[in-house]
Amino acid sequence: MRLKSDRAANIGLLVLALAGLVAGSILADLFKVLIAVVIAYAVLRLGLAMLRNLARPLPEPPDPGVLRKVKIEYRCAICGAEVRMTVAPDEDPDPPRHCQDEMDLVAPIE
Repeated sequence: MRLKSDRAANIGLLVLALAGLVAGSILADLFKVLIAVVIAYAVLRLGLAMLRNLARPLPEPPDPGVLRKVKIEYRCAICGAEVRMTVAPDEDPDPPRHCQDEMDLVAPIE
Protein backbone atom coordinates (compact mmCIF):
# COMPACT_ATOMS: atom_id res chain seq x y z
CA MET A 1 0.00 0.00 0.00
CA ARG A 2 2.78 2.37 0.79
CA LEU A 3 4.08 2.09 -2.78
CA LYS A 4 0.80 3.24 -4.34
CA SER A 5 0.53 6.28 -2.07
CA ASP A 6 4.16 7.26 -2.83
CA ARG A 7 3.49 6.94 -6.55
CA ALA A 8 0.33 9.07 -6.25
CA ALA A 9 2.22 11.67 -4.26
CA ASN A 10 5.01 11.76 -6.86
CA ILE A 11 2.50 12.14 -9.71
CA GLY A 12 0.73 14.89 -7.78
CA LEU A 13 4.01 16.73 -7.19
CA LEU A 14 4.94 16.32 -10.87
CA VAL A 15 1.58 17.72 -11.99
CA LEU A 16 1.92 20.58 -9.51
CA ALA A 17 5.46 21.35 -10.72
CA LEU A 18 4.36 21.36 -14.37
CA ALA A 19 1.40 23.61 -13.53
CA GLY A 20 3.79 25.97 -11.72
CA LEU A 21 6.12 26.07 -14.72
CA VAL A 22 3.25 26.84 -17.07
CA ALA A 23 1.85 29.53 -14.77
CA GLY A 24 5.32 31.01 -14.26
CA SER A 25 5.90 31.08 -18.00
CA ILE A 26 2.58 32.85 -18.59
CA LEU A 27 3.30 35.39 -15.81
CA ALA A 28 6.80 36.01 -17.15
CA ASP A 29 5.39 36.67 -20.63
CA LEU A 30 2.79 39.03 -19.18
CA PHE A 31 5.52 40.85 -17.25
CA LYS A 32 7.61 41.22 -20.44
CA VAL A 33 4.59 42.55 -22.33
CA LEU A 34 3.85 45.02 -19.53
CA ILE A 35 7.44 46.27 -19.56
CA ALA A 36 7.33 46.63 -23.36
CA VAL A 37 4.11 48.65 -23.14
CA VAL A 38 5.58 50.98 -20.51
CA ILE A 39 8.75 51.54 -22.59
CA ALA A 40 6.70 52.18 -25.75
CA TYR A 41 4.56 54.72 -23.88
CA ALA A 42 7.67 56.51 -22.58
CA VAL A 43 9.26 56.65 -26.05
CA LEU A 44 6.00 57.96 -27.53
CA ARG A 45 5.73 60.72 -24.89
CA LEU A 46 9.37 61.71 -25.40
CA GLY A 47 8.96 61.83 -29.18
CA LEU A 48 5.81 63.94 -28.97
CA ALA A 49 7.49 66.34 -26.53
CA MET A 50 10.42 66.76 -28.93
CA LEU A 51 8.06 67.43 -31.85
CA ARG A 52 6.15 69.99 -29.78
CA ASN A 53 9.41 71.81 -29.01
CA LEU A 54 10.31 71.89 -32.69
CA ALA A 55 6.90 73.30 -33.63
CA ARG A 56 7.08 76.22 -31.16
CA PRO A 57 8.07 79.49 -32.88
CA LEU A 58 11.12 81.46 -31.78
CA PRO A 59 10.49 84.50 -29.58
CA GLU A 60 10.69 87.88 -31.27
CA PRO A 61 14.01 89.75 -30.78
CA PRO A 62 13.94 92.83 -28.54
CA ASP A 63 13.67 96.29 -30.06
CA PRO A 64 16.89 97.83 -31.43
CA GLY A 65 18.77 99.85 -28.86
CA VAL A 66 17.54 97.75 -25.93
CA LEU A 67 20.38 96.16 -23.99
CA ARG A 68 20.39 92.37 -23.85
CA LYS A 69 21.88 90.19 -21.14
CA VAL A 70 25.08 88.41 -22.22
CA LYS A 71 27.77 86.58 -20.28
CA ILE A 72 31.05 86.78 -22.19
CA GLU A 73 34.64 87.05 -20.95
CA TYR A 74 37.47 88.70 -22.89
CA ARG A 75 41.22 88.74 -22.17
CA CYS A 76 43.86 91.12 -23.47
CA ALA A 77 46.59 89.16 -25.25
CA ILE A 78 49.22 91.81 -24.42
CA CYS A 79 48.78 92.59 -20.70
CA GLY A 80 46.40 89.82 -19.57
CA ALA A 81 43.60 92.09 -18.34
CA GLU A 82 40.21 90.38 -18.29
CA VAL A 83 36.76 91.87 -18.86
CA ARG A 84 33.37 90.26 -18.26
CA MET A 85 30.59 91.69 -20.42
CA THR A 86 27.11 91.34 -18.90
CA VAL A 87 24.94 93.52 -21.17
CA ALA A 88 25.31 94.48 -24.82
CA PRO A 89 23.20 96.03 -27.58
CA ASP A 90 23.15 92.69 -29.45
CA GLU A 91 23.79 89.05 -28.57
CA ASP A 92 27.12 88.86 -30.43
CA PRO A 93 28.93 92.12 -29.58
CA ASP A 94 32.26 93.22 -31.03
CA PRO A 95 35.17 92.56 -28.66
CA PRO A 96 36.38 95.55 -26.63
CA ARG A 97 39.77 97.12 -27.32
CA HIS A 98 42.61 97.19 -24.80
CA CYS A 99 46.29 98.10 -25.29
CA GLN A 100 45.35 99.38 -28.78
CA ASP A 101 44.25 95.85 -29.83
CA GLU A 102 41.02 93.83 -29.75
CA MET A 103 40.68 91.50 -26.76
CA ASP A 104 40.46 87.71 -27.22
CA LEU A 105 37.28 85.83 -26.38
CA VAL A 106 37.97 83.53 -23.43
CA ALA A 107 34.72 81.59 -23.25
CA PRO A 108 31.05 82.41 -23.03
CA ILE A 109 29.77 81.72 -19.53
CA GLU A 110 26.62 79.56 -19.72
